[in-house]
Amino acid sequence: MVFYTKPVPKPRMTRSDAWKKRDCVVKYYDFKDALQLQARLEKFELPDSFRVVFGIPFPRSYGKSKRDELLGQPHQIKPDIDNYVKALMDCLKDSDADVWHVDAQKIWTDGDGFISVEEL
Repeated sequence: MVFYTKPVPKPRMTRSDAWKKRDCVVKYYDFKDALQLQARLEKFELPDSFRVVFGIPFPRSYGKSKRDELLGQPHQIKPDIDNYVKALMDCLKDSDADVWHVDAQKIWTDGDGFISVEEL
């Protein structure tokens, strides 16, 4: 299953996020709603063992030569991969305690980004 949306990491939330509406929290909840809607339409359930690839889009500040150099290469800067995986599992699993194996990558990509999930 491929979700054509920009991956968003799970933010560290506080109690005040219920009324403060920080940008990172609002973006996460918008991402969560979009992911859940697409999964529901496609009748997709996140398996207990899966491989996931997060395609992270380039920042606007990266020039053409830098984009050409990094396209498809590992994304080795923040946000951390565990925050992306946590966001995915929180969005698509009622209880992520039953997930026993995750193989995750994050790579640079053109466009708006994607999340590709494959059962193992």
